[in-house]
Amino acid sequence: MNVTVIGTGGWGTALAVLLHGNGHKVTLWGRLKEEVEPILAAGENKAFLPGVKIPKEIVLTLDTKSALQGAELVVLAVPSHGMRPICEKIHDYLPTDVPVVSVAKGIENGTGARMSEVITEVLKTEHIVVLSGPSHAEEVGRGIPTAVVVASRQAHHAACAQKAFMNERFRIYTHDDVIGVELGGALKNVVAIAAGACDGIGFGDNTKAALCTRGLAEMTRLGVALGARRETFFGLSGVGDLIVTAFSRHSRNRSFGERLGKGETPEQIAASTQMVAEGVKTAKSAWQLAQRHGVDVPITREVQAILYEGKPPKQAVRDLMTREAKPEFSG
Repeated sequence: MNVTVIGTGGWGTALAVLLHGNGHKVTLWGRLKEEVEPILAAGENKAFLPGVKIPKEIVLTLDTKSALQGAELVVLAVPSHGMRPICEKIHDYLPTDVPVVSVAKGIENGTGARMSEVITEVLKTEHIVVLSGPSHAEEVGRGIPTAVVVASRQAHHAACAQKAFMNERFRIYTHDDVIGVELGGALKNVVAIAAGACDGIGFGDNTKAALCTRGLAEMTRLGVALGARRETFFGLSGVGDLIVTAFSRHSRNRSFGERLGKGETPEQIAASTQMVAEGVKTAKSAWQLAQRHGVDVPITREVQAILYEGKPPKQAVRDLMTREAKPEFSG
């Protein structure tokens, strides 16, 4: 297939390399000259995926029209806060009826929209596939065995994406719960920030295990309230992605949380790195959605208080631990 990957971050680069290895003709589009030119010069993405060579057959370009011309599959690998402006930029050049695969894991601030909703609104297409699951770019780019899920309301589009991406080291499962798969990938980032804060404070395995378990419970509660199926959160895009994001050394969200736990402010952390921790913005959106739908999400509430109200992480933990006593499955 002719595949166009939109976004030259670590994930977009890793997927471009993977798709090329599967025999596809791949074009990798970048928004800025200062992003694309160093990749062309070095033959690798030293800023976001160092050590992974980019095959010379992959076409890197800044030209939106040529990047999308003849595309049979388009992959949107941009941060969630950039999804709307990028979709607006490519709108006029997107081929009719081409499947669009979103690999972003976030919820838009202000609107509370999932990425597939943003894509539908801006690109005026229903041919959308969501790819999610435990999949750090650093490992996928190096061919380390990984399993993810693709979800679409149109089974043939999910099957198309499964066939395009799947190989002996990148296993793909299909799903039809788009809402659940998207929310699993987005909400676990908020919990992972909390898990990282526990690391930064110096707490142990007991704390982190409890946090992740209760985090999964509130992810599920909010997801069901928003139209997802409960069982989706016990699959790859829920518990699977939560495990890898809360515990991995590669996790941007866990690392962000760890630095919070050590006393840095969100502003200090953001100013010192090019990497995007999706959970920072998603925490605000998730908290607003939970309030709107009357869902109890104590961990999400505390994370957004740390990020946006200056609450000390140790005080947030204390407040979580001293909540009213209740049965485990009551909330």
